[in-house]
Amino acid sequence: MPRMILDARNIILVGPMGAGKTTVGKRVAAALNKTFVDVDQELEKRTGVSINLIFEIEKEAGFRSRETAMLAELLQLENAVIATGGGIISNEANRELLQQTQGVVVYLKTEVKHQLKRLKRDKQRPLLQGTGRRERLLNLARVRNPLYDQVADIAFASGRTSSYGMANKIVEFFNNSDNYKRIKKLCKNN
Repeated sequence: MPRMILDARNIILVGPMGAGKTTVGKRVAAALNKTFVDVDQELEKRTGVSINLIFEIEKEAGFRSRETAMLAELLQLENAVIATGGGIISNEANRELLQQTQGVVVYLKTEVKHQLKRLKRDKQRPLLQGTGRRERLLNLARVRNPLYDQVADIAFASGRTSSYGMANKIVEFFNNSDNYKRIKKLCKNN
C-alpha cells in the first residue's frame, strides 16, 4: 500500500477519561499534518450546549445516541486524528463502528491513580460528579478496559508519560517506515 494512502488513514484515540486523548490527539495531528477532531467537542459545537447539559436533560442514553451519530459521521473523514470520549466503547454500536473503520484505533492506557491525578480539578465530566471518584473510576475501568482492548489495533501506556512524550511515541510509530506493514495489517477493509 503506498505511503500516501496510509497517511490519509484516520487515527482514532480511545481510552478512559484523563488518558490524554484530546491533548495527545492535537499534538499527533499537528505532527502528522492531520486534522484534529474531538467527538465531545463536535457534539457541543453542533448542539450549542455542554455535554453536562445533554446528560442532565437526555440522560446518558440520549447522550450516547448523539455520540454514536457523531462518531459515525467523523469516521467518514480522511486524514484525521479523532479523539473519543471515555465512554464511547460502552455502546455496542460504537464498538462495531470502531472495529469496522479503515483507520487505526489507538488505545491510550492509563491507571486509575494517574486518572485521579489528572482529573483532580475537573468539574465538567458528568460521571465524576460527587464523591467516590476513585471507586467510580475503578468500576469504570473494570467494565471498560476490556472493551478498549477489544476495539484497539494498538495500545500505548500513558502512565506517567507527559502528553508531549505520549504524542511523540505515537508519531514515531506512524513515521517509522518499518511499521508500515504492521499499520497496513491494522487497517481494516484494506
